[in-house]
Amino acid sequence: MGTEEKQEKKTITCAIYTRKSTSDGLEQDFTTLDAQRESCESFITSQKNEGWVTLPDKYDDGGYTGANTDRPALQRLIADINAGKITCVVVYKVDRLSRSLLDFASLLSLFEKHNVAFVSITQNFNSSTSMGRLTLNILLSFAQFEREIISERTRDKMAAAKKKGKWIGGRPPLGYDIDREKHKLYINPKEADIVREIFDLYLQKRSVMAVSSILNEKKYPTKAFSTPEGRKFGGKQFKGTSVGIVLHNIIYTGKVTYKGEPFKGEQEPIITEETFYKAQKLLAEQRPEWSMAKRNKHIGLLHGILRCKRCNCVMYYAYSLKANKYKYHYYLCMNAQKRGYKGCTVKMLSAQKIEDKVIELLRTIVSVPKLNETVWATLTILEKIDVIEPVLKTASYDGVNQTLELILCGNDKPHEFKVALGELKNLPVPPNQVDIKKEPQLRQNLILAHQIGRIISDKKAKSLKEVANWLNISHVRICQITGMLLLAPEIQEEILLSDSSALFEIPEYKVNEIAQEPIWQKQKETWQQLI
Repeated sequence: MGTEEKQEKKTITCAIYTRKSTSDGLEQDFTTLDAQRESCESFITSQKNEGWVTLPDKYDDGGYTGANTDRPALQRLIADINAGKITCVVVYKVDRLSRSLLDFASLLSLFEKHNVAFVSITQNFNSSTSMGRLTLNILLSFAQFEREIISERTRDKMAAAKKKGKWIGGRPPLGYDIDREKHKLYINPKEADIVREIFDLYLQKRSVMAVSSILNEKKYPTKAFSTPEGRKFGGKQFKGTSVGIVLHNIIYTGKVTYKGEPFKGEQEPIITEETFYKAQKLLAEQRPEWSMAKRNKHIGLLHGILRCKRCNCVMYYAYSLKANKYKYHYYLCMNAQKRGYKGCTVKMLSAQKIEDKVIELLRTIVSVPKLNETVWATLTILEKIDVIEPVLKTASYDGVNQTLELILCGNDKPHEFKVALGELKNLPVPPNQVDIKKEPQLRQNLILAHQIGRIISDKKAKSLKEVANWLNISHVRICQITGMLLLAPEIQEEILLSDSSALFEIPEYKVNEIAQEPIWQKQKETWQQLI
């Protein structure tokens, strides 16, 4: 039995593919296709000791060009490869499979994906050997070159068309429709009025969020567009981003851009250049205001779980800085962020408070050992997420009824709890945070370095990189900070306890240079010079 299984594993099922470009002579008893197949069968027979076996199915394309893959037998071959019926494809010559390098590369990629070897019997091409793979790489290089040439030609054509002011395709912007026969944009009068109103409102209100709120109150939809295939886009409520897209689009002045340079377009203008550039100036002035609250690239404990029930949308993890000193982490309602805060009672929740409340309530309805307060406090954020994800499906907060609803995984029964909105709002800045900001930066860095060292030694984090993610600073920066732990004990003591005003003036890079010196005595000598 064991020998049979071993033999079965070695069996290589070979599919023979043949092709002839014209149909001439296919009515004869013995055709070119038969000759190709006979030669391939002989080769497979010669490999019998290697376990090669010919499949009885015939994959013959008579009268089909090799310039594309629109061939019935080839499509059957591909389907059987996807079904796992074939482990080797054998052809008489490489060009029988395809005459297009792009198609050939695509087919070889498919073969590689399914661990299917490719063999050309007259050209000593076998992708299962090192020489065959070398030939494959050469062919793929030519295929990549062909793709790049095609891309360059396409880009050149698009550039020439844009410089002539032509519409080169895509979804039409609000205010215009497409003349599909002439490939030109023409004004949609009703939408053009909305575009003019957007610019006028923005110049008055100086806020994209205020403009989007007014547009939504008037029930104006975004641009609705259908493709020739019937796919539909747009026709939704305005968001701050969709207003911004309109305001930034120079096409409304009758121009198009290519690589940032404007060219006169074929379309009629909707607004004047003066109005457009007034809006651009105001947008540039308002940009710092937009960046005050940034989307955090690191996920929170309830990422993908917490929802605003009234708005029926997710709440994402973010933070904002106050006075460039204090960082507040919170969950922000996506609807409030995009369409204005007037329509949402929740708006944002303190990340710490909502996470603590959810865990507190979760302990009352499920019995999970790692949710125990003592154990939970020892886990890293990633370990906590691993505990929560298989347990909690959604946590939805209703700001009107002030209820928090938890739904567990595998059970759609909601567990509802009364939680006042005030309990979930941002925490005040802790007094110790205010006090520490008064200390020299070197002292703050050294205190942080010791805290990070304790986190690593207690195994609350796996690496400095993980701690860097928590603190939202770069890995390089956290290495600079923790490098202060290499300072001589006397230097660290002076940084932490000294009242010297020089600590406020010593550059950080000088201290980093001292920390790189391995001999403590030399460190102390350099430090004394700085002090």
